[in-house]
Amino acid sequence: MNPARKPAILRVAIPVPLPRLFDYLPPRGVEAGTVLPGSRVSLPFGRSLRVGIVIDTPESSELPAERLKAAGALLDPQPLITPELLATLQWLSRYYLHPLGEVVETALPAGLRTPRALPAEGEPGLMILADAAPGQARQGSAGAALLTLLARGPLSTAVLDGLLPNWRRAAASLRRRGLVANTRLGVTRAPRVRIDPPALNAEQQSATTAIAGALDGYAPFLLEGITGSGKTEVYLALIEQTLARGRQALVLVPEIGLTPQLLRRFQERLPGRIHVLHSNLADGERTRAWLAAARGEAGVILGTRSAIFTPLPRAGLIVVDEEHDASYKQQDGLRYSARDLALVRARALGIPVVLGSATPSLETLANVASGRYRRLHLSQRPGAARLPRFHCVDLRGKHLADGLAPELIAAVRACVARGEQALLFRNRRGYAPVLMCHTCGWHAACTRCDKPLTWHRGVARLRCHHCGAEQPVPADCPQCNNAALAPQGHGTERLEQALGNLFPGLPVIRIDRETTRRKDGLDALLGQLGPEEPGIFVGTQMLAKGHDLPNLTLVGLVGVDEGLFSVDFRASERLCQLIVQVSGRAGRARKPGEVWLQTHHPDHPLLCDLMRDGYAGVARQLLQERREAGLPPYAYLALLRAQARTQAPVDKFLADAAMLAGMPAGLSLLGPMPAPMPLRAGMIRGQLLLSADERASLHGFLPDWLDRVRALPQARRVRWSLDVDPLDLY
Repeated sequence: MNPARKPAILRVAIPVPLPRLFDYLPPRGVEAGTVLPGSRVSLPFGRSLRVGIVIDTPESSELPAERLKAAGALLDPQPLITPELLATLQWLSRYYLHPLGEVVETALPAGLRTPRALPAEGEPGLMILADAAPGQARQGSAGAALLTLLARGPLSTAVLDGLLPNWRRAAASLRRRGLVANTRLGVTRAPRVRIDPPALNAEQQSATTAIAGALDGYAPFLLEGITGSGKTEVYLALIEQTLARGRQALVLVPEIGLTPQLLRRFQERLPGRIHVLHSNLADGERTRAWLAAARGEAGVILGTRSAIFTPLPRAGLIVVDEEHDASYKQQDGLRYSARDLALVRARALGIPVVLGSATPSLETLANVASGRYRRLHLSQRPGAARLPRFHCVDLRGKHLADGLAPELIAAVRACVARGEQALLFRNRRGYAPVLMCHTCGWHAACTRCDKPLTWHRGVARLRCHHCGAEQPVPADCPQCNNAALAPQGHGTERLEQALGNLFPGLPVIRIDRETTRRKDGLDALLGQLGPEEPGIFVGTQMLAKGHDLPNLTLVGLVGVDEGLFSVDFRASERLCQLIVQVSGRAGRARKPGEVWLQTHHPDHPLLCDLMRDGYAGVARQLLQERREAGLPPYAYLALLRAQARTQAPVDKFLADAAMLAGMPAGLSLLGPMPAPMPLRAGMIRGQLLLSADERASLHGFLPDWLDRVRALPQARRVRWSLDVDPLDLY
């Protein structure tokens, strides 16, 4: 800080939808010069008390001093947000044209968004007070048992849950009597046996050596390995070296369901505690993990998309597993890409970033081709494991049993007869996607989306998978009063029933959003089958990646034809990634695997190319098509979305926004036009797509245009948003 400059003002980002910062006087008794950027302050804002983040401490404000309010309190003795992370959040606000206050709020865990004190360190527990003894509770009661346990020393709530399931009610009574009290205990882990790492094969060792040689500076790598090739072993070897240097490693995974299995592997191999960050954790757990990372205590942080905002004062390595996965892109609010942000942070921190995938995104492959990323390849599975054999089943003219071809049923029967496991993949939840009357043709539809309602038979509800609306299943047709209502199509629930009928007595385990709602639900379901026990899994894309089931030798893909005819220009890429990823679950250990793909279009060029050339060949073809069509990654997009209860304000707002855009050099406008899904949750939806050949042209145009769009009268009559680098045009 310039010694001649005397800060007097706090310039603060507040989580409100306004693209500006706010000036405050420092709290009473605090000099502005002692408040560092990245610190939280409580602030009077309107009639509420907000938490803001100090961005700067200038000498003066454009507002007269008498109009400035004083901040309520300085909440942090030291900044919670590191200078690097604060600069990254400011870049993020500029790039995605999103208010900085809301960007900062997104970065903070919920426990730090309020002016409450920071959560206490350690695990919650219970202790016995000095004068208490087991005899002060009725003999044989839960209270006496609890006092007996605590007489040996304080215990954490997690330990008490395992030792005495009904302890909480007894504790409340003993607390009122002054016999026990809450406490915080140092974080302890159950003793575990460290597993020696397997020997790396030549390709794994080569990849590890290449990345380890770049640990002292920014270097982006694509670790492209076929499914089951041991990318995780490379991650583990690199993390071990990072920890040995006293540095931190951040590992991102796309799905919460991947976390437990990866966490176990990390715990078996890595020293110290692995800190986890994802949305299924309680606010306190997430906040404590975030703070442990901010203090530099967390050596390894494993998390989903939002973990990219973890402070890393001792940063050493960032890994983005399954980098191609669309889950890394936030689809509402601040529409950021965690994968892209990982690269921005790695550059700012001066550390390597590893993007891992068996099916890299076309954007990443284009960056490899341009020389921006270095590609490392793992082309073989370790040991005796081999890629599965592929079978394509032509469904034309065949009689299907609940959507299953005779060949697939026979293959599953042979698989389980050998004592092995099968996975049938159907990327559609529920029992049936349509409930229809065979007499008059009526079908159950969502009035808020104009889309069919999915029948969830187990809970006897019709649900919209777009807006969440639901209703009971009618006994008769509402249109003709006939009882001839029948399901059309197959979801995972219907496949589960069909397989239960075909294979009575055999475990059939369904894995989708409905069956995995509970914490660690996916891990519990996967654990229902022993490693050598025969059985069948039925699942959606939750099972498409990351899971290692050594006795799973057969994968059946049911109902992939929808992806062949989508209007989305990314559909071909996503379908090929999905087929390869799901197929990769088979034959990952000693036993050979096989894949059966059912289709009515065995001659479709995309499927033929995938069977003949693999994902790499298809990706080269798709990149050429994208280049010729002027689509990403050879173009840069921004999508202005608008919605309202009626059509007129949407049309007017988008037309005015298009008129403000004019004909900018280097840019093209498509629209205004209806969204591909024009009605959703009762809202009429439209959009305007901007495209540029150069990123600089797009970002040079957007800020000024967006300021003028905000000033439009119609902007207050619609709900609108801007999505920079959109993945989903819906």
